[in-house]
Parts: sequence; structure tokens; C-alpha cells
Amino acid sequence: MEYKSPVYEVKSVPVEKIVANDYNPNAVAPPEMQLLYESIKEDGYTMPIVCFYDMDSDKYVIVDGFHRYRVILEHKDIYEREKGMLPVSVINKGIDHRMASTIRHNRARGSHDVDLMSNIIKELSEIGRSDAWIAKHLGMDKDEILRLKQITGLMTLFKDTRFGKAWKPVDEE
Repeated sequence: MEYKSPVYEVKSVPVEKIVANDYNPNAVAPPEMQLLYESIKEDGYTMPIVCFYDMDSDKYVIVDGFHRYRVILEHKDIYEREKGMLPVSVINKGIDHRMASTIRHNRARGSHDVDLMSNIIKELSEIGRSDAWIAKHLGMDKDEILRLKQITGLMTLFKDTRFGKAWKPVDEE
């Protein structure tokens, strides 16, 4: 029998038939939840929610994608645009394997490399994107942008910035 990955059979499921699992240890801070909302608002749902279908309850239990699920529940504009439906990829595994899968999905996302993020900030700045644009579209605050700019070198990133003359150097004798 040939294996077929679940992603090749994505279903459109009413959000009311989807429920959270009771074991996911992952938490997302408010700034990242806002960024996830902005991402879904701008790009739509680009990845399905991974679920187990529980025949007894006729519900889809989330294995991965809880925060994407939260966005549709908490944002009326997304709910209406998506017509109350979410893309779902179904896996048919026992609870132990579903728990392991949840953790693998959470941990596999990793974290961003600081040098690579700095280069992205540098490139966006060089093509004329403002700090405000970067903050909005990448979900960063101004301090984080400044720290990343410092890594790649301040001179080129601030070449078009006007600074006040708050002090004058004193000549030493």
C-alpha cells in the first residue's frame, strides 16, 4: 500500500465542528497572536489545521493549529471572510501519537536566526521600507528593529536619517 500524506486531502470544515485538544502546552504571547491575525488577514489560511476526527462526538480535535483556530473564533472579519470554515488535514492516530505529533509540530517551528533576521531588516530598509512598515508587517516593536539594525551596521541603515545636535564634542588638550 502506498503512503499518502494527509495534506493531499485537505477538507473544508465548519469551525463549530472543531475543538481544541486538552494537552497542548504551547502558548503564544499577545504580540505574536496579533501577528498571526495580521498574517491570516493579509495572506489567508496558508496551512491547514491538523486534526483527528472523533467519530463518537462528530468533532475534529486539533492536533496542530490551535492558534490559527483561535484567530477565526476571535476575529469576526476572518470568520465572515472564511464563511466559518477552516482547512483541515486529518490524521488517524491514537492519543499517544497525537500528543507526540503536537509536540513535534510545536518544536519543529524553531526560532528565527538573529543574523538572518538582521539581514532581512537591512534589506527591507535598503529598499525603502520604513521602521513603521517593518513593525506592522513583521510584528516587531521599534526597539527590536533597532537591535537588529545594530547587528548589520548602523551607518548604512541610518544614512538618510537626520539627527539633532544635542551635544558638541569637546577638544581635549
